[in-house]
Amino acid sequence: MRANIILFWILSVFFALAAAVYAFWTTMDGQDYGPEWVGIVGVALAAVLSAFIAFYLGRVHAAQGGALPEDRLDANIDDGDPELGFFSPWSWWPIVLAAAAALAFLGLAIGFWIAFIAIPLVVIALVGWVYEYYRGNFAR
Repeated sequence: MRANIILFWILSVFFALAAAVYAFWTTMDGQDYGPEWVGIVGVALAAVLSAFIAFYLGRVHAAQGGALPEDRLDANIDDGDPELGFFSPWSWWPIVLAAAAALAFLGLAIGFWIAFIAIPLVVIALVGWVYEYYRGNFAR
């Protein structure tokens, strides 16, 4: 995590310098329009975002009390391999949910009436995925 913190601070400084150079460059362009504010604000906000991420990662690193396995040179591969949970390799419900969510977002982009069709499909897919172990061949 320490390497990530350093990289994000370097990235923040780079974006801040790039914003300053971009502001100077667009001001001295020779036109009477002045600086190009959209680019300056965009690059400056990228610097702020990088600084926010670096600060957050620094606080998390300080609060966790120890080094992560990725940060230690004597760590094994198994040290950073926690149990993530149980996933059903045969389940079709995530695909149904993804298709229903895509249809819902398509409804927001094209016509809102499509979202009225997609919302019940999203609810059915969520209920099916949550309760797939309560009935059928894999009931417990």
